[in-house]
Amino acid sequence: MSPEPTSTPPITFTLFVLSLAASAEIHLGLMPPPGADKPAEPNLTEASHLIELLAMLREKTRNNLDESEEQLLEGALYDLRLRYVEAAARQKRVVEP
Repeated sequence: MSPEPTSTPPITFTLFVLSLAASAEIHLGLMPPPGADKPAEPNLTEASHLIELLAMLREKTRNNLDESEEQLLEGALYDLRLRYVEAAARQKRVVEP
């Protein structure tokens, strides 16, 4: 007898944005990567790439989202950009005496 397939949530725009935002948070060192107990060192290059990807998504979907999707995307971008600046400042302090 084969095991029952696990139920996965339907793929939605919201889930897609949240997935990209969570990946960015992992690269910012704010969340542990899957299978880890603690966050890894920040990878600002990868975090920046994901933030830019979300910004491009915002531009390409402008005037084509419902209000909640637009708010989610705008909020995610705002938070991630702020956290990126904070992570970059922390990294700079570690490098410079």
